[in-house]
Formats: sequence, structure tokens, C-alpha cells
Amino acid sequence: MRTNNLGQSVFDSNDLINMIYQGHVDKLLDVVVEQDTEILEFQQAIDTVFQTETTNVDQNTFDQNNQKNWAMPQEYKELDIEAWLYEQGPPWDPEHARIQLELEEFRQRNMIDLLRWLKYFVDTCRTNNIVWGVGRGSSVASYVLYLIGVHKIDSIKYNLDFSEFMR
Repeated sequence: MRTNNLGQSVFDSNDLINMIYQGHVDKLLDVVVEQDTEILEFQQAIDTVFQTETTNVDQNTFDQNNQKNWAMPQEYKELDIEAWLYEQGPPWDPEHARIQLELEEFRQRNMIDLLRWLKYFVDTCRTNNIVWGVGRGSSVASYVLYLIGVHKIDSIKYNLDFSEFMR
């Protein structure tokens, strides 16, 4: 963090990530950020979340309205996550068939952008040396999430049922 010529505190991407990691999300509304496209997109997404009208809106409507508001750089928004996932897994069964099955389920639920965001999230954590868990709950049943790096449990190796995760 530094101070600009108006005496305002100016934050870079590491400062913002540290604020989130330390639980100071409420302070993100009053920050001045460096002129960095990724940071500005991130701040705009946070502003959108805090300005979203949530009173008298059911959870499904709220989720549907916000499915397209993902705070990530353009390169991740344009990433062909499905092709990327197929490149990560070996081209034989059962891995290839499992990727295909899971991607179909994510597509049916309109959650492909979520996979892109998760890749961005994992890449950002790795870049900034932020540690996250090895896996928790039913998400470890997803081979796609394993390939992205959300968790470290190979669901095929341990024969975990993917349907548990998508309930």
C-alpha cells in the first residue's frame, strides 16, 4: 500500500488479496486501486456484489441473476475450459469418459463459467502463495475440480461417486 498525491491509500493486487484473505472484505468498498485492468475488474465485481438488491429475492433468482458476474480477467472469461480440461486428463477411459460426464452436468446447470473462475482462483492462489485445503466434502468426488486444482483427491483412483457432488 502507498499514498497518492491526494493522501489516499492506494492498493495493489497483493494488498487486495491480503485484505480478502484476512477477512476485511467490507473495507474493499473504500479503496483506491492502482490503474491495473485486473484489479479494476476485480473492484467492479465487488461493487456489483455489494450493490445487488437482495431483499425479497429468492436464492434461485439471485443465483441466476449473478451467474454472469464473475470477477476474473478477460483471458479466463475467454478460456475454453472444456478443451483445457481434456488436455489435463489422459485421453483414455475412465478419465476421458469421466471428464465428459462431469462437463455435461456442469453445462446442464449453466456452471461452465464457475469452472473458469475456479481455475482463475486456483491460479491466483498459487501465484500469491496462498494455501488452500486438500479437499472437503462432496466436492472431492469431482474429477474436473481435481484437474483444476481445487482439491488434491483423485476421485477416479478412489472410486468416488460424482453424483454425490452434483446433488
